[in-house]
Amino acid sequence: MTEQLGLDQMPKPLRAVTPAKVDSFDSCPRKFRFTYIDRPPPPRGAPWAHTGIGSAVHNALKALWDLPVAVRGPDAALKELRGLWPTVGFRDQTQRQRSLEVVSGWLSSYVETMDLTDQPRGIERTVGAPYGDLSISGRVDRVDEISGPDGPELVVIDYKTGRAVPTEDDARSSMQLALYAVAARRTFRTPCRRVELHHIPSGVIAAAEYTDETLHRQLRRVAYTADDIDTAKQRLAAGVPADEAYPARPGPACGHCDFRASCPEGKAAAPARDPWFAVPEGDPR
Repeated sequence: MTEQLGLDQMPKPLRAVTPAKVDSFDSCPRKFRFTYIDRPPPPRGAPWAHTGIGSAVHNALKALWDLPVAVRGPDAALKELRGLWPTVGFRDQTQRQRSLEVVSGWLSSYVETMDLTDQPRGIERTVGAPYGDLSISGRVDRVDEISGPDGPELVVIDYKTGRAVPTEDDARSSMQLALYAVAARRTFRTPCRRVELHHIPSGVIAAAEYTDETLHRQLRRVAYTADDIDTAKQRLAAGVPADEAYPARPGPACGHCDFRASCPEGKAAAPARDPWFAVPEGDPR
């Protein structure tokens, strides 16, 4: 009979990582702890209007691809957007309505540039891949297929609705996009080198193409962060105070952190923001 492996001989389970977890820890270990470690977590602040707006835009674009080709278009996208528009976080009803008009202009202009007959390979698709002892997974906004020099290739697309207009450097240096590219390639069994940030407010598309070396460089960064996450968890288990194992990284973003009320360093670093501080109120495009 084949001898069974003892517990000390069993392979170790892969460490699960997602772009959201890696980015959260890199940005602020204290916020990572509040989000993923503490149970129950500290109370969150009031909902942010801009978070609901971003979610509405993403979901409207997702719903657009679920419609028959014949009815896809700006009007269909705006109908979806109106049905998804958030009700909380705004200063008042006037601001809520005005921001809907502004974002409707963005979305309509963006949809007009799209080839709505070319169905993407994936919409809000979860992708995953192993790397060393890591199990990488994430949810991609959109995965397109294009014709490359050696056959079909994938393009990872990430929608952006914030004020900052992304650049090619932003796309090239994004750990999140690199993880998505590696995971999409594994999930769809198709080469993936190109990533794009689609900024809905401006219509700007910031693109970058990875090589195997640049992808591996980003994956090594992820592995280092995963090691740091494990170290913090081990220190906490060994009795190190939670705020020491997961230190705060105070900065301007503390003003709109969900857990600001539970973090003295965050409260000292930046004044509290109103829930509607990032609501767009300019002229529609």
